Amino acid sequence: MSHPATVKFRPGTRVWTRSEDPDFHTRLPRYLRGHAGEVIAVRGRCPLPDDVARGRPDPRVETVYAVRFTATDLWGTGDHTVTADLWESYLEEAR
Repeated sequence: MSHPATVKFRPGTRVWTRSEDPDFHTRLPRYLRGHAGEVIAVRGRCPLPDDVARGRPDPRVETVYAVRFTATDLWGTGDHTVTADLWESYLEEAR
């Protein structure tokens, strides 16, 4: 993955994942949809797998972020965290 010149979310930013359930392939796991997490790293830029899976000739290239979620926020219990690499279009800043 190449590194972006500018990023929308910096480490430490609280974000929400999109809650939509598209009728096509997505790399946003169902168990993370609609949950808040914290950006912990910027991974770089990579083609959006949703576009690649649909065979788009020019897939969108987006910034990928490592986002950490607490188990308690996801499942209501647990003292561990889950970290996922998520594309920018899956995220919005938590207000």
